[in-house]
Amino acid sequence: MTFLQRVLQIPAYGWADKEGNLIAPTFKQLVSEVFSRVNIFKTKKNWIAFTSWAWTLMLIPFLLIFVFKYFTWWLAIVGFLYSMVAMGTHGTIWHHRYATHRAYKFSNKFWSFITANLVVKVVPEEIYVISHHVHHTLSDKPGDPYNAQAGFWYCFFADTNHQPIAKDLDETDYKKAAGLLKDTGVYINNYKQYQKWGSITHPFYMWLHMALNWAFWFGVFYLIGGFALAFCIFGSAHIWAIGIRTFNFEGHGKGKDNRKEGFDFSKNDLSVNQYWPGIVAGEWHSNHHLFPNSARNGFTPTQIDLPWYYIRFLYAIGGVKSYNNSTETFFEKHYNPYKKAKAEEKAKLEESQKPQLTN
Repeated sequence: MTFLQRVLQIPAYGWADKEGNLIAPTFKQLVSEVFSRVNIFKTKKNWIAFTSWAWTLMLIPFLLIFVFKYFTWWLAIVGFLYSMVAMGTHGTIWHHRYATHRAYKFSNKFWSFITANLVVKVVPEEIYVISHHVHHTLSDKPGDPYNAQAGFWYCFFADTNHQPIAKDLDETDYKKAAGLLKDTGVYINNYKQYQKWGSITHPFYMWLHMALNWAFWFGVFYLIGGFALAFCIFGSAHIWAIGIRTFNFEGHGKGKDNRKEGFDFSKNDLSVNQYWPGIVAGEWHSNHHLFPNSARNGFTPTQIDLPWYYIRFLYAIGGVKSYNNSTETFFEKHYNPYKKAKAEEKAKLEESQKPQLTN
């Protein structure tokens, strides 16, 4: 197996059967794996899978307090926009285009730190980044940590069941895995610490980062709009944390080939462009699979790309020193040839339908 085929912890039900076919576990198997993975009393190496769900569940009291004590429709709209647009866009800017694909480079650590903490922190970088590299290598194949063909719940529980790294990597593989988190600002364990904790990042520093991030943003929103706004924002963060778990199921056609000709150009996987995640978070997923290292994924004029606007703004003020933009390549290799072929096909059809002149 290649490095990316062995870097993730294999679930109890496995990735594939003896014939190499994808294993689609039952709901019972998935839930059993969740409880096994989050059990920190079984082994401390489960701490990061536990953390992924703990942070999400810790936001529930904020949501309940907002709903039952501070709810107004105006605040509900604010929370909706924060969760869908602010947090969605940030996930694309930070976790997706920078931390994983390095589609752009910051000028210094200050702008990297600011960008990493633009919103309430919910997703651990390690959980997202390593597994996302695997996803691109094995997209829609056995071993893809959120393979939509295995069903909705397979994707929903992926952060716990399929995305944590393996606990038995040798030192060479561990250094490769740790290198994927370089320049993200997270504390990186040495190999002995990895053997103890089963993770690249250290639990103390990750939880400290989260606590400081939450304290800062709760204070900011309290100063702006009191407890009502603060609980609204943190409650909406919970909604986003739940909703984002469904994205890859939808983004890969719910496991079916739902690609549209002339709109979805990625031919090696089932990824599709969707208007809602595209507009609110710049996640034009088929475009992204075509050019994963591009800082811009909204290539056509109608494909709004808020993360790209942020990256381009930072570039204008000196916060970003360079970026990759695959727009021209997209038009040259995919969009223009498609349009040309369609135009030629239409011309031939019209020509064949013309009445034939006889002598």
